[in-house]
Amino acid sequence: MDQVKVVIFDCDGVMFDSKRANEAYYNQILKRFNKREMMNEDECNFVHMHTADESVAYLFRDDPSLREAAQAYRRGIDYLPFIPYMEMESYLIPFLEYLRPAYNTAISTNRTDTMKHVLSSHGLEGYFDLVVSALDVQKPKPHPESLHKILRYFKITPQEALYIGDSEVDQAASEAAGVPLVAYKNKRLSADYHIEHFKELEELLN
Repeated sequence: MDQVKVVIFDCDGVMFDSKRANEAYYNQILKRFNKREMMNEDECNFVHMHTADESVAYLFRDDPSLREAAQAYRRGIDYLPFIPYMEMESYLIPFLEYLRPAYNTAISTNRTDTMKHVLSSHGLEGYFDLVVSALDVQKPKPHPESLHKILRYFKITPQEALYIGDSEVDQAASEAAGVPLVAYKNKRLSADYHIEHFKELEELLN
């Protein structure tokens, strides 16, 4: 912990409980094309971890004729009505205030064009030095490109960063980048640390 200079956050499942928002968002797309009323459990888990393009492709994997139309429709949807469904994790803001200015902070997320609205709607714009979304890389997570980009930006080694993630996608990205993983509310992940609350990580850093 003495080496840590940058703390990197995943968005969905770490900063926010966004399952309700994601489910409402993708269920609207399914209903628009008369696929069905809602996603099944496997689909809900998939869209929680992957990019919007990957998620729509997965939802329409059995109907290639509708896939492009669904992608076009998805790009035209205003995400703002879904943001109120996102619940900010408790103690996130106090933890961010604790980190700064002693540590730099960043986000590595598979969100795309919705990330700016998510941060602004919850008053979080000023808390992060760098945000890397799926739009900022050629290969999103589980590929380590987003973490590599953050390491280069701050000119640090992998051991000088911590990545807080909650999914297998985050685990794969952190392992490939060599960045220590803090597993958030997911004891099934192989990680350097497991926490259930940001206060626990604050105590570890102390």
